[in-house]
Amino acid sequence: MSEHDFKEEPRYEDPGMPGEPGLPGRPDPRSRPDDPAGTKPKVIEEYVGQVNTGEARLSVARMRSPEGWLEPGQRPEFDEWTLVLDGTLHVEHDDGGELSVAAGQAVLVAAGEWVRYSSPEPGGAHYVAVCLPAFSPATVNRDGEDAA
Repeated sequence: MSEHDFKEEPRYEDPGMPGEPGLPGRPDPRSRPDDPAGTKPKVIEEYVGQVNTGEARLSVARMRSPEGWLEPGQRPEFDEWTLVLDGTLHVEHDDGGELSVAAGQAVLVAAGEWVRYSSPEPGGAHYVAVCLPAFSPATVNRDGEDAA
């Protein structure tokens, strides 16, 4: 194969923050107005889900939580896969265990498990969450909130 036979594939480009154009044929991210919960503001950009596309089967969101952020505990009715892109996300479980999920690592929290997320380390955390079915304020079941 010669160098002339090689055809370079198009590269993925980061669609950026809300207000910047996304990739052709893909939804632009939108911030979820029902969130963020926690001790400091967290940026949530939903690409697919109930807020951005009306999709109830699945949600995909990119999140940026600042150093020192702590979310209320929750017992969601959806599975949530989280892939950390940068920084470290701390994940507490109801058995008292805590995971430190670093960049390049992922964690699954199954529906019905109690969990609390935080980003106490310098630089916070940048991550992608995929929920099945889609994230909903009615099914996240945060501590201290009445069930819907």
